[in-house]
Amino acid sequence: MTQRQKRQRTLNISKARTYPLAKRRNLVKAKVLATPPRRLMNVAQFLEGLPDVLAARDLRVAARAIARRQRAGRPIVLGMGAHPIKVGLSPLIIDWMRRGKLSCVAMNGAAIIHDFELAYSGQTSEDVAAGLVDGRFGMARETGEFLNGAVAAARETEGLGAAVGRAMLAARLPHTRISILATAARLKIPVTVHVAVGTDIIHMHPSANGAAIGRASLADFHRLAAVVATMRGGVFINLGSAVIIPEVFVKALNLARNLGHRVDRLLTMDLDFVRHYRPHVNVVTRPTQGNGIGYQFTGHHELMLPLLFAAVDEYSV
Repeated sequence: MTQRQKRQRTLNISKARTYPLAKRRNLVKAKVLATPPRRLMNVAQFLEGLPDVLAARDLRVAARAIARRQRAGRPIVLGMGAHPIKVGLSPLIIDWMRRGKLSCVAMNGAAIIHDFELAYSGQTSEDVAAGLVDGRFGMARETGEFLNGAVAAARETEGLGAAVGRAMLAARLPHTRISILATAARLKIPVTVHVAVGTDIIHMHPSANGAAIGRASLADFHRLAAVVATMRGGVFINLGSAVIIPEVFVKALNLARNLGHRVDRLLTMDLDFVRHYRPHVNVVTRPTQGNGIGYQFTGHHELMLPLLFAAVDEYSV
């Protein structure tokens, strides 16, 4: 190897340029650092002690914005899958419904199963793997008979959510205080249910009526679209639904706009323990383009929703 070739393969580090640290623009400064938590801190102190960066900053900004929109009477809609019910969040959702903080709840078909079982027996969530071995998974008699019966008995223009909630109250189920559907029926708050046929255990039961399920679920889609049509400046939160609710929401939004309703300045949010494509595009980004804002917080439902609700309540004072 020639001397010239050796020089070309070797960098002269001594000529590297540097500059004073004082001249650099820095993204993190001492004033944004966290404050260590202390015993007996209240929620406001805890929130203000979080670092003023990234998701912690977004949580405070979003919670303040939701609180302002609630005070202004803007609609707040919660979309959800079944998992939030399974991890014990029904009482928090019911509390917001009772206090007039939620205008509507939209859920997938699986959510009504866990909501009913809690109302009926105070417990839910079977061992799927164990039941799948011999075909017992999803075949609890009362769940299929009650829910399929309630859907089949839905009135002509009644949605699936309203029909099930009404049936729960009529049957005087022992634990309706922890039922989102029963509470909604009692308070006359719309709860819409959006079903993909074949995805829920009650569709395996002989009492399932496809025509009734489809008619009642379509009625709920129309009902949700009517709510979305009023959501200018409102809030939509997607809690743990990766496909159904994001798809239903974006179609309901489009239908409302197609019919001439100005639905903009939205604040949308996705809460889930992993990030999925559809919630990101159909909840966080596409509906808010122009003059809205979307947030995506990643974490366990049983931690994220209580934290969000507590923050909103704190900033509502």
